Amino acid sequence: MAGTDDAVPIAELLDERRHLLHVAYWMLGSSRAAERVIDETYRQWFELPEPARARITVPRSWLAGVAGSICLTWPSLPEQNRAGAIADIARRTEWPAAEPPVAEAADLARHSLRSRRARPTSARQHDTVVRAVHLACVTDDEGLLTSLLAADATAFFDGGGKVRTLIHPVHGNTPVARTLLTLLARHPRTTLHTHPVNGLTGLVARYGPQVAAVISLDVAGAHVVQVWGTLNPDKLRTWNRPSPGS
Repeated sequence: MAGTDDAVPIAELLDERRHLLHVAYWMLGSSRAAERVIDETYRQWFELPEPARARITVPRSWLAGVAGSICLTWPSLPEQNRAGAIADIARRTEWPAAEPPVAEAADLARHSLRSRRARPTSARQHDTVVRAVHLACVTDDEGLLTSLLAADATAFFDGGGKVRTLIHPVHGNTPVARTLLTLLARHPRTTLHTHPVNGLTGLVARYGPQVAAVISLDVAGAHVVQVWGTLNPDKLRTWNRPSPGS
């Protein structure tokens, strides 16, 4: 089960990924190659045993070291970038070997929870609850947010292995509330709005103009029973496409 201390604000997640892409692009000179390197970098992060991840005090530095190491073996690495990159990587701390990841059945759990807990809730009531959740998040009101979540509420976060999201679901109204408030922490460039998601009111978080997270909520009665946060950049591409004529 994920701990709330492992949650990371959206601003930090996106800044981290952009930093890694910049490092890889500088070394390889190709946006496509840089994307592939960063995908592999996060794959190695998620494959680490949990105790090994917990020992990494500065994840961004560890990730940058891994990305640089991968770039050094990339066939198209420009020779002029190789010497400086080798010196930079040599200064970094060694990291543990990766282990095969533990498969998450998040999709199955989501379907199961929806089937077990679904009770007739009108679109109007759903909208009222979600707007109250929005208010609690933008005012950083943990007590209000906790009261809006069912005692056994569960939250899933889908980063697609491309951002450093929580690996395991979060259970319980207080842990879920704290995780959401950390993810949506106030930042000059972070905003949160209500928006239709899959036909019902949901939440959309932006970092600057970019949609960084889309959050759907399953509501039963007056409480949220499940939170599903999508932070996978690939799944958010349709949200970030320029509108016609813009």
